[in-house]
Amino acid sequence: MDWCGFAQQMASMARSLLAQKSIADTLRSITSSATELVEGCDAAGILVLRGLEVETLAPTDQVVVDSDRLQERLREGPCFDAARGRAGEHVFRIADFTAEQPRWAAFSAQARALGLGSMMGFLLYTEDEDLGALNCYSRRAGAFTDVSETAGWLLASHAAVAFSSARTHAQMQQAVATRHTIGEAMGILMGGHHLSEDQAFDVLRRYSQERNIKLREVARRVCERGGL
Repeated sequence: MDWCGFAQQMASMARSLLAQKSIADTLRSITSSATELVEGCDAAGILVLRGLEVETLAPTDQVVVDSDRLQERLREGPCFDAARGRAGEHVFRIADFTAEQPRWAAFSAQARALGLGSMMGFLLYTEDEDLGALNCYSRRAGAFTDVSETAGWLLASHAAVAFSSARTHAQMQQAVATRHTIGEAMGILMGGHHLSEDQAFDVLRRYSQERNIKLREVARRVCERGGL
């Protein structure tokens, strides 16, 4: 492994991740980088758990989605475990799907039918939160070495920071947009019904609570319709 060249590629990737304009673009850049930088990686994706439901983000191949759905159905697998961050483990690997895998016996047996030979899962985490798992797949048994694992772990470390940053930025943008929409809706109610700011906001709040509709959705409807 040319670690000097790898370091240069990682530096270039890190700058690229920060330059992406959306979370989706950031995640696609991460999984694309995995297929380029992790030796033996034929496909990659990011698995996120919402309760016990799996969401597959930025898959580079359909086999990534199929593997995630299989793990979701069976409630087992290295990527499923990585996304849950169990027992402080951050890296999971199945070196050879043709060999017996006591820890994930059901998943391993059925994954062979998907054409998988080996796979790795890396927890995406920062000091503050667990974000999911970066998953690398190969159609060859024994494709991933210790070098592959080190490269994947380094990539996942950079990816977690970029993912967290992109999500925070998106949340801030949404918050600003929401405040703007609520302010516009309040202005419409104030002008149409001669209400004060507090009264206009109270109308939106009560409408939201009584109909179990999020406040930002109520505000959006007011802006579109010119009233409630």
